[in-house]
Amino acid sequence: MSGKGAPGLSVEDVENCGELRVAVVAAQWHETVMDGLVAGALRAARELGTGEPTLLRVPGSFELPVAAGVLARSGYDAVVALGVVIRGGTPHFDYVCQGVTQGLTQVSVETGVPVGFGVLTCDDEQQALDRAGLAGSSEDKGHEAVTAAVATAAALRKAAV
Repeated sequence: MSGKGAPGLSVEDVENCGELRVAVVAAQWHETVMDGLVAGALRAARELGTGEPTLLRVPGSFELPVAAGVLARSGYDAVVALGVVIRGGTPHFDYVCQGVTQGLTQVSVETGVPVGFGVLTCDDEQQALDRAGLAGSSEDKGHEAVTAAVATAAALRKAAV
């Protein structure tokens, strides 16, 4: 299981978490999986007290980096990217996964804005469903991505004080 060794992230002890502006950019491919990821992300934002994040939908995972970059440069304290890429019979999977990962990393490093990585890269649809935060799922990667991004933004804000 990929969740082994995951840290117990919390921002409860960080002040002014509610002042953080959060944006979520989500792909549209694989509607059921994406509905679960988005629901988990929005739930995490409410639980963390950041308020309702801006939600932007893009066609697919490959479009996530450009949208995340625009949002990161628009004054958001944290951006979360949600998507799913399922392996097929061609190298397309490898190219998309690599491009998305490198693009989101570049956005975060160049802007200094944490980008939560909620992009599922799965061998089959069942693996995606298991991680989507749906009833019966073993993991909730949308929730985890928001928690990680907000925790990082809060830590950076605290360090700058």
